[in-house]
Amino acid sequence: MKKILFSAYSLDIGGIEKALITLANYLQEKGYDITIVLEKKQGVFLQELNSKIRLVEYTPDDSQNILKRKLNNLAKRVKFYLRYKNKFDFSASFATYSMMGSVVSRIASKNNCLWCHADYLTLFNDNKAEVIKFFKDRKYNKFKNIVFVSEEGKKSFLKIFPQMAKRTVVCNNLIDYKQIEKLATEKIEISKQENVVTFLNVGRHDERQKRLTRIIESAKKLKDQDCKFRILLVGDGPDRELYERLVKENHLEEQIIFMGKQQNPYPYFKIADCVLLTSDYEGYPVTFLESFVLNVPIITTKVSDYQQVEGKYGYVAEKSTEDVYNKMKLFIEKGFEIKEKFEPEKYNSQIVNKLEKIIEGKNVNA
Repeated sequence: MKKILFSAYSLDIGGIEKALITLANYLQEKGYDITIVLEKKQGVFLQELNSKIRLVEYTPDDSQNILKRKLNNLAKRVKFYLRYKNKFDFSASFATYSMMGSVVSRIASKNNCLWCHADYLTLFNDNKAEVIKFFKDRKYNKFKNIVFVSEEGKKSFLKIFPQMAKRTVVCNNLIDYKQIEKLATEKIEISKQENVVTFLNVGRHDERQKRLTRIIESAKKLKDQDCKFRILLVGDGPDRELYERLVKENHLEEQIIFMGKQQNPYPYFKIADCVLLTSDYEGYPVTFLESFVLNVPIITTKVSDYQQVEGKYGYVAEKSTEDVYNKMKLFIEKGFEIKEKFEPEKYNSQIVNKLEKIIEGKNVNA
């Protein structure tokens, strides 16, 4: 039985965390022995984890006392080293931003990889120096392979690190479509409305990335034109209060409804006519896959892999309020008929083939 280690920050609600849960559960069911190391052993996704998966907590010291912090972190690292050095057949730093994750995954196995979930050049506003620092801090060149969940992320990375081409691969996230379909049948208090178009946004309330102000500003224009619609915002985050204030200031309380953080967002897809994604950047958007599985059209900005949506599953907008508004109005007036049935089994089988190569340490680009 092959032993695999994944590292991450926590298992709270988020796209990275959901992707890790799906991947770890899948591999455990296939007979792998899975260990997950977390900086914080917390999060609503903990209860979705296969009970056979081993959890280890490794919390770095963040004391203000520099000497104390360094000594404590050195002791933690030595302890982990002595217990887990090369004890795994494969390891992955799955939450790229976690510095702890980078350290423990490199200790755990020589057959290791850094899992990347974004177009980092876009994330850092085209500041190459910041991207270089980000990856150097994580000792990117010490990993056997670098895995990106989108083509855009890989291309962006190779613009700065072309020497890594042979060690960099794209592997989209697996989708647990049977679980999604099952969870979508759960009952919720809110229901579908006749003659009112229901838009849905699911994600973190974080203006820097998600740009939900585009939705609010578009809603104001649509209301002024007497369009019949409502927008459900499922999620929470640092800018929740900002969004609530803007909704109140623009008298949009009847059009925009805050549903809060939901462990199971899928019933909301079932009552939605269209899913909205207005971000400036994403890795591979998990929302795409969820919408494909539940057969709900999408309006998305030009984030990673938006080409998969365009013309087949919905409308693509420029990264501007004006074009988001245009596409929302177009959907209200004409709707969108999905042109191609998504085949989740086929999608997953292609990913599993890549995963097996990565885990075996084979040439990922062969």
